[in-house]
Amino acid sequence: MKHKDGKPLFQPDKSSRIVPMTIMFVVLCGFSFYLGGIFCSEKDRYETKDVTRAGESPKETIAGPLQVKQTAFPECGIDFQDYTPCTDPKRWRKYSLHRLTFMERHCPSVYERKECLVPPPDGYKVPIRWPKSKNECWYRNVPYDWINKQKSNQHWLTKEGEKFLFPGGGTMFPNGVGAYVDLMQDLIPGMKDGTVRTAIDTGCGVASWGGDLLDRGIITVSLAPRDNHEAQVQFALERGIPAVLGIISTQRLPFPSNSFDMAHCSRCLIPWTEFGGIYLLEIHRILRPGGFWVLSGPPVNYENRWRGWNTTIEDQKSDYEKLQELLTSMCFKLYNKKDDIAVWQKSSDSGCYKQLDTPDTYPPKCDDGTEPDSAWYTPLRPCVVVPNPKHKKSGLKSLSKWPERLHVAPERVGDVRGGSAGAFNHDDSKWKVRVKHYKKLLPAIGTDKIRNVMDMNTLYGGFAAAVIGDPLWVMNVVSSYAVNTLPVVYDRGLIGTYHDWCEAFSTYPRTYDLLHLDGLFTAESHRCEMKYVLLEMDRILRPNGYAIIRESSYFVDAVASIAKGMRWGCRKEDTEYGVEKEKVLICQKKLWYSSKESSR
Repeated sequence: MKHKDGKPLFQPDKSSRIVPMTIMFVVLCGFSFYLGGIFCSEKDRYETKDVTRAGESPKETIAGPLQVKQTAFPECGIDFQDYTPCTDPKRWRKYSLHRLTFMERHCPSVYERKECLVPPPDGYKVPIRWPKSKNECWYRNVPYDWINKQKSNQHWLTKEGEKFLFPGGGTMFPNGVGAYVDLMQDLIPGMKDGTVRTAIDTGCGVASWGGDLLDRGIITVSLAPRDNHEAQVQFALERGIPAVLGIISTQRLPFPSNSFDMAHCSRCLIPWTEFGGIYLLEIHRILRPGGFWVLSGPPVNYENRWRGWNTTIEDQKSDYEKLQELLTSMCFKLYNKKDDIAVWQKSSDSGCYKQLDTPDTYPPKCDDGTEPDSAWYTPLRPCVVVPNPKHKKSGLKSLSKWPERLHVAPERVGDVRGGSAGAFNHDDSKWKVRVKHYKKLLPAIGTDKIRNVMDMNTLYGGFAAAVIGDPLWVMNVVSSYAVNTLPVVYDRGLIGTYHDWCEAFSTYPRTYDLLHLDGLFTAESHRCEMKYVLLEMDRILRPNGYAIIRESSYFVDAVASIAKGMRWGCRKEDTEYGVEKEKVLICQKKLWYSSKESSR
């Protein structure tokens, strides 16, 4: 028996009086020491009222909620204001320069994790609202002037007073990004009629290309590595344009195969023909059959541009021929070309890929040793990932056009364990009901207060589909340990990425207005400590931003307790059906400023 405070209570009977007092003293001390070790060690860990047998679901077997000790987390030093744990420039010298490996993800060990709240920079203001934010942002929110000084003649951005302005310039579009994309649309008619919906921009700059495409019904993942000065991805997200930190180096990008409708490089300085063309092979992997690869900059239009590239016309001609030969060997065909833009199309013809079986062909066809969609810390391979011939409806020409494809059950849903068209349609309908309820609980959804949204553990992208008519975009995240449903997300015309929530996400602090999770702790608590997941959510959430946390009743009070220690305000609400086993937490992160000096 125990008292309510957990201390053991002994009531010996009469027969125990014959035991010598010394023996009783030793026994009591030993037993107390044992119980103390169970109940008092590891003070920061969670205490539960009931214990679940292995293999049982907490939702079904736990009588009471998870209990945690309330903790107020300290502030990090002000020099942590742009802390990106897994792409930290202060740790780069530990890693190789080869193929810029040091810029890839290298997460700190569990012993190096920070248990503090990342502060905003001095003078931080609530971000400018969309759509105005597309063209301007507060200087103090991203206080880095390097691009403005180094690229001033290219009009990427300019500084005027307290703001950065984004006039839509770029290295390869001196007449503005609008004119550049107009020419691209002339070369790719599918950009106008809903055929092309998802795109990736490698080496995105400040994401002006992706921003322009949003107005044309095309959603782009803008990709650039973390660096010391340019803060390209931070600018993109501050503007309200989708972007993630990343680089094509030695690991696959965290996206499934055959997913993007279009890939783009505007003088992104990636050496496409070096290292056996391994970077192009990765573009080929993630590009959908029938999808387009667009290149502007060297060596395209070398006949007229070579003088400005500090090279010779002979060298540029040779580079272009090498590129064309490499693309042909990967089953790309030159689709169209004009001025500074060249477009290649990935073949849907199985006959071309059969030719890769010929001995001594380079690059060869990949064997079956690595799954095409395996893309979380998966090394790049010098081989062609051949589209699965059974997926006859996953090519660009076979998909429904946007926006019809959003609610059509994709062919690849059949590859998901337990997946089917019926399951997809049920999920689609379910999220329409859920989001209607969310909007009652959080009226800010659908207003200009919420632009950048992340669904932290999606299934088929149902939440994103249900808010598609609102002035926001959603980054759909599929756990690297969960069933692989990300191809389905892309097939319906949405964007997303693989991620492991035991690690930090590839973004800057203060880059999302709303984080949504559905049962993440129920699914991942056996691997990821709740405290670190919530601290990561705090890092990437903007001040005054929101979190919708849908969880089992077992976890929801524990989450609320930790959130209070992060200076969040939370309230517990019923789900749309009012069931007791599941609740919804609506939380808001407070805006606060650092009281500390630089300490890093």
